[in-house]
Amino acid sequence: MGNGIEFRNVSKRYGTDRAAPPAVDGISFEVPEGTLTTILGPSGCGKTTTLRMIAGLESPSAGSILMGGRDVTTLGPAERNVSMMFQSYALFPHMNVIENVGYGLRMSGVRKDEAAARAREALRGVGLVGFDTRLPSELSGGQQQRVALARALVLEPAVLLFDEPLSNLDARLRREMREEIRTLQQRLKLTVAYVTHDQSEALAVSDQIIVMDHGTIAQRGTPEQLYARPGSEFVAGFMGEAMVFAARAEADGSVAVGPLRLRPRDPVAPGAVKVAVRPEAWRIGAAGAAEGLPATLRKAAYLGSFYEYGFDTALGSVFVVSTDLSRPLAAGAEATLSLAAHGVSVVPADA
Repeated sequence: MGNGIEFRNVSKRYGTDRAAPPAVDGISFEVPEGTLTTILGPSGCGKTTTLRMIAGLESPSAGSILMGGRDVTTLGPAERNVSMMFQSYALFPHMNVIENVGYGLRMSGVRKDEAAARAREALRGVGLVGFDTRLPSELSGGQQQRVALARALVLEPAVLLFDEPLSNLDARLRREMREEIRTLQQRLKLTVAYVTHDQSEALAVSDQIIVMDHGTIAQRGTPEQLYARPGSEFVAGFMGEAMVFAARAEADGSVAVGPLRLRPRDPVAPGAVKVAVRPEAWRIGAAGAAEGLPATLRKAAYLGSFYEYGFDTALGSVFVVSTDLSRPLAAGAEATLSLAAHGVSVVPADA
């Protein structure tokens, strides 16, 4: 695995109450060298605790952590060659940009002139040439983000960690910075573990996504695998928007969802199942079609590049996203809904 990260059955429990649920409960995963893995999940799922254990800021209660094939379970942050970037940026307000970026080098004993030269090069890498003497208070949020990123990169860490790095930025800056982080990660072949609760952010930057739930790993895989083939109702709902319907797998291999029939990608044992449907998976047809789900439009919203529709059906309310801008529907319109091949997943009924 080179300089990658490996967790082997790692648990973390706070306090001495053995009856209290652990923050992290026996998880195992790998972050291959030169890749970006996002740890995703709702508040309290254990993702930040996992990141802090990678950094050496928390010690596991059980299990082993390896980096580059070396057991670092009992080593502190300074012995791991890891840099961590926090959502608050944590820039020193009284230091200018070049001093902030070079601070870690100076604390490591690097000469002042060499630290400044390396800091300047790191700033060039994040597009901040000429900002050396500015104070953090004179920078925009995006510029402060770049300074914090340069400060982490200048130490040339084997592993770079991000804890909700974009949560303080507006939507446009978040998009720009996630693209910049991904570009830098790929250009420098960095090994990155990245924590967020934002699904679109995870989809945009990751080689691998680990979805956590109550201290355990609910599912891990590529962004495409988790979005298109969620293994549970929880993952389907967390990885983007999805509506889940009770369904039944038949002996002939099909799955019945009310009047709709679909063929799952993988074989499913007969019995009760659930079907998760993305809003973009619905196809809107003419009213009275021979096959499909009769629907009455309850409300419509225009969002520029697509419409959002809410239909009343025999399955209940159905949320549909349509990119067909040429034929908008008005409330009260009758239609027939069917399902596309993509964006539809069969998950266990008890998941």
